[in-house]
Amino acid sequence: MKRARVACFGAVHDAVEVDGRLQLSDGRIVTEDEVVWLPPLVPRTIFALGLNYADHARELAFQAPAEPLVFLKGPNTLVGHRAQTRRPKDATHMHYECELAVVIGRSARKVKRDDAYAYVSGYTVANDYAIRDYLENYYRPNLRVKNRDTCTPIGPWLVDAADVADPMNLTLRTYVNGRLTQEGSTRDMIFSIPALIEYLSSFMTLNPGDIILTGTPEGLVDTAVGDEVVTEIEGIGRLVSTIVGDEAFAGEV
Repeated sequence: MKRARVACFGAVHDAVEVDGRLQLSDGRIVTEDEVVWLPPLVPRTIFALGLNYADHARELAFQAPAEPLVFLKGPNTLVGHRAQTRRPKDATHMHYECELAVVIGRSARKVKRDDAYAYVSGYTVANDYAIRDYLENYYRPNLRVKNRDTCTPIGPWLVDAADVADPMNLTLRTYVNGRLTQEGSTRDMIFSIPALIEYLSSFMTLNPGDIILTGTPEGLVDTAVGDEVVTEIEGIGRLVSTIVGDEAFAGEV
């Protein structure tokens, strides 16, 4: 089942996909164009992986890490499908990152990788934009790179884990203004989903609503104000975002 969170009729609604439309939790049916898309879940802890695809590490001239390179993101970063992401006027290189997002469904502590999928409730698409101008060290991304407001579109759907036969064999693609710029497969992750759950749960408790962003393959290019960026993952969804400049936030103090 594909689940979503949307705003319409003056309220926030949980919804499911039915024949290409949205059925709200109160039973009403609306089209996808009649709603404002929100992140498909209210997150708890957000984990993000750096350099988790060998081709991406080579693209950046870095050695692949020997253990997962994990950092945390705040919920302020998340925006929904068809939302706007801000590119600061001083940025000279801001690129997308198409990532499979894994959502934890129940409390997990010291989980073995053979049991890891039992703790996953579903999957969604994330686009974890990075502004390279602010990057000090790829092995330890700083807050200004990965915790900026609006810089992580996510959604549109949360797809039930039971409906994804093999999350480690999904094609990822990114299009900028309709042009294919990135293509890869989750099978090329350095640290698999079960390995990541085993690793994280070995020293901390994972909770329902935690999200693991599993990294991005090679093929990153700079984006510009006005660009429409589509990140899609086979069987999970197609996430659209638009880059806007500081002038869109002219009223900000």
